[in-house]
Amino acid sequence: MVKRLLKIKILKTDKDLPTPKYKHHGDAGMDLYSTETTNIQPGEIKGISTGIKIAIPLGYEMQIRPRSGLAVNHGISMINTPGTIDQGYRGIVHALLVNHGKEAYEIKRGERIAQAVFKKVEIVDLEEVNAWEEDTERGTGGFGSSGRF
Repeated sequence: MVKRLLKIKILKTDKDLPTPKYKHHGDAGMDLYSTETTNIQPGEIKGISTGIKIAIPLGYEMQIRPRSGLAVNHGISMINTPGTIDQGYRGIVHALLVNHGKEAYEIKRGERIAQAVFKKVEIVDLEEVNAWEEDTERGTGGFGSSGRF
């Protein structure tokens, strides 16, 4: 049995859908389900409701990630992956899906469309300075240290 260390309150706005859950023991992501049946055309982006509201504790985020099966079999992914649900958000969680495939794809009500992963995040206090006190070996080399930017 998995020991649950983090208690999170969830409000299902669509009571007929399953509560998000882990498919297998030890999985990182919980399945999220579509509240609607709709088509996503090739190249189209659509926000799909998961029918849940969630109260994430301070110091955590919920990441919404694509499902690998939808990606490999149909070209369905997320436009902003991972999507972040912040601690203070209390609205309905949506998955922002995109169809990278060559054919329209029908999402069915109750279908697993994304997964939620809960991550601890550091809350930081940025300290503004007027200059760098030290440099690094890498310096300003970005994008694989190509120096492009």
